[in-house]
Amino acid sequence: MPHSTHIVIRSDDIDVNGHVQSARYLNYAQHARWIAVAQAGLSIRKLAGAGFSPVELDVSIKYLHELMLGDEIDVESRFEFPSPKTIRVVQSIVRRSDGALAATVTSLTGLMNLTERKLVDDAAGVWRTFLREPSVVDLPPLDEVLRPAGASA
Repeated sequence: MPHSTHIVIRSDDIDVNGHVQSARYLNYAQHARWIAVAQAGLSIRKLAGAGFSPVELDVSIKYLHELMLGDEIDVESRFEFPSPKTIRVVQSIVRRSDGALAATVTSLTGLMNLTERKLVDDAAGVWRTFLREPSVVDLPPLDEVLRPAGASA
């Protein structure tokens, strides 16, 4: 189930045409990602103190419906782990008043080892060591990860 963050469109989010500035969609998505990892228990200070930092590798926005001043939205974030070094976050920006999907933001991130200046080989594994509730960011519980293939709970 995706993590959801509620946001109200403010006056400083609006461009001269009366709709949300394109850069704000990225701000909403980034804000929602940080809320999700914070709710999963991530301490950015502990992560940085251990020599790691998330890095954005690619991001795309697909605009579907206009957002205006005063609209309320939910940013639904779903985390995927397509390769050992990367994390994909697919985010749906949904207008609350009518349920319209206003935009989707897809980002690909990695976790950089700041000493070696390269991506870690097991991003999900490193993230997990810093999270109290990994399921919030769609990571399975550690006991499922450690269970041998074919074994039942």
